[in-house]
Amino acid sequence: MKKLLLIIALCLPLLAGAKTGENAGKIHFIEYDLDNGLHVILQQDHTTPNVIVSVMYHVGSKNENPQLTGFAHFFEHLMFEGSDNIKRGEYPNYVTQAGGRLNANTAFDRTYYFEMLPSNELALGLWLESERMLHPTIQPIGIKTQKDVVCQEMQQTRDNQPYGRILTEMLKNSYTVHPYKHDVLGSEEHIRSASDQDFIDFHDKFYVPNNAVLTVVGDFEVASAKQMIHDYFNDIPKGAPVQQPPMNEPAKTGEVRAVAYDNIQLPALLYGFHTPAMTSPDSYAVQMLSTLLSDGESSRLYSAIVSDQQLALQLASIPLPMEHPGLMIILGLPNNGKSLEDLEKSIDTEIAKVQTDLISDEEFRKLQNKVELDIVNSFSTISGKAQNLADAYTYYKNTNLVNETLDKYLAVTKEDIRNAARKYLAKSNRTVLYYLPNSEKTNK
Repeated sequence: MKKLLLIIALCLPLLAGAKTGENAGKIHFIEYDLDNGLHVILQQDHTTPNVIVSVMYHVGSKNENPQLTGFAHFFEHLMFEGSDNIKRGEYPNYVTQAGGRLNANTAFDRTYYFEMLPSNELALGLWLESERMLHPTIQPIGIKTQKDVVCQEMQQTRDNQPYGRILTEMLKNSYTVHPYKHDVLGSEEHIRSASDQDFIDFHDKFYVPNNAVLTVVGDFEVASAKQMIHDYFNDIPKGAPVQQPPMNEPAKTGEVRAVAYDNIQLPALLYGFHTPAMTSPDSYAVQMLSTLLSDGESSRLYSAIVSDQQLALQLASIPLPMEHPGLMIILGLPNNGKSLEDLEKSIDTEIAKVQTDLISDEEFRKLQNKVELDIVNSFSTISGKAQNLADAYTYYKNTNLVNETLDKYLAVTKEDIRNAARKYLAKSNRTVLYYLPNSEKTNK
């Protein structure tokens, strides 16, 4: 099951003018805009002699043409090719030779690049990201190379992997018109057939300073960091305003049922419940509901269906909070001799309980403690703080959300959780997917 959840995570490839925190325990930061619209967030942390330099672009798979999918993930790779001043293939070497590390990841709504470096190499990190933003290498040889790389990744992590297309099938059946209908990796056919100009046009539209946030977290001095940021980034030309796609997915009015087949031995049952956008006040109760149901072996679904009834080998809830309304996926693998129909009835019974009755005081305290621990842990490293700060600005345009999130979760009541279950876990708001072995298709 851990392997299956890892596959799903790979398919996802998958927080002007200065502000500072004022209260003890808060994250103190400074933020401002450059002349070209690049948003800058600085957060000092002298705990270790390291610094994180990151850039988050507000572009993900939802920004893609439905006939040209996989472009955001493609650029996650292509933008390591080099620049006018960095030879092709040499970009990572600058970081590793300085004793640092670097990486990037793509999601439905944004793409994130970062370097972790010794604090005396801050200028190197800023120069590298400014080179990537100003004039990355987008040439036929690099495009051809990265086409092969990303298509091979599709095959290895999704298309030729047992259970690898679970997320792809769930998205395809859960959305009708919204670009969340396709996964982050996109279509191999689209990537192979796209022209060099198609990629250039996508880059020039989205990878511009006014569609990005630069975050620096760690051991540095503010005045010198500001000067370097100005020198490296301020003269990068501003792009045209970027318009995000509309939230155009119609509200579900009835259950959708679908069947998909794969080269697997055990069938799987999946529910996909539409959930509110990350910016919705309901999102906090929905996340706590997901944790309550199936986060850990003591959770509602696992305890009742796996441990007590022994109907399932595994049960998990996989929340996909997104900028637009997302999904809560419940995934179950039936035990030997148990049917998907039996498993479905049992899950429905447990969902009905949380829709009808308030959770106990003990469960509620445990849930609050779990949420608090997760939030605290997410800020325990400079890399975690850098991404949380970038997320808060990109998704909410409120960087101080990093200091408000815990209070918002702790404000959720038991009644809010029950109401969220009634509203978002309704049968009319879900897709039910039977994910079956190919042998069953042959038999039919």
